[in-house]
Amino acid sequence: MYHAKNNKDGKLMKICVFGASSAHIDQIYIDKVEELGEELAKKGHSLVFGAGGTGLMGAAARGFKRGGGYIHGVVPTFFRDDGVEQLYNECDEVTYTETMRERKAIMEDLADIFVVVPGGIGTFEELFEVLTLKQLNRHDKGIVIFDIDGYYDGMEIFMETAYKRKFITEKCRHLYENYDNIQAVIDYVQNYKPDHTPWQKLKLGD
Repeated sequence: MYHAKNNKDGKLMKICVFGASSAHIDQIYIDKVEELGEELAKKGHSLVFGAGGTGLMGAAARGFKRGGGYIHGVVPTFFRDDGVEQLYNECDEVTYTETMRERKAIMEDLADIFVVVPGGIGTFEELFEVLTLKQLNRHDKGIVIFDIDGYYDGMEIFMETAYKRKFITEKCRHLYENYDNIQAVIDYVQNYKPDHTPWQKLKLGD
């Protein structure tokens, strides 16, 4: 059983990172996510992720490893058996699942907080699933986007439009935070406290 080392704030988080598996993205994303992972690991936090060895999943894992953090990968068996994706081979623990849905459910259950970095369709799905579950009071975990190089600017415009046109409530609009620098993401992780807003206000408004 893994026991995280104490950090000065006593808040030891299992951080679930959602992000790209693509190996063809610009280096700026790789470098920033590696740096974030290393800094979070140095503060005693551990990583829960999809076990990928490429793209930003691989970058997160390498960063946590460099910072001395514990790494728990969760991946469907067909990824390994069919060679769907190169897996990170230095995980401290790997959980194999039968389906993608089971994979997500395990990561969501294990995590204390979610950090979303740039990604594609799979990352978008993961982000909006944990947002929806939080809106419905199925969890009260923090959700923070690390918005490297303005990647999520378009989504922020879309979300603001949805709020202004009353498709989502003001409270729902603030279920997550979006930051473009590493220290702000770390501060969010270190200081997050749930506000226990009832689902009625999140979904229906005041």
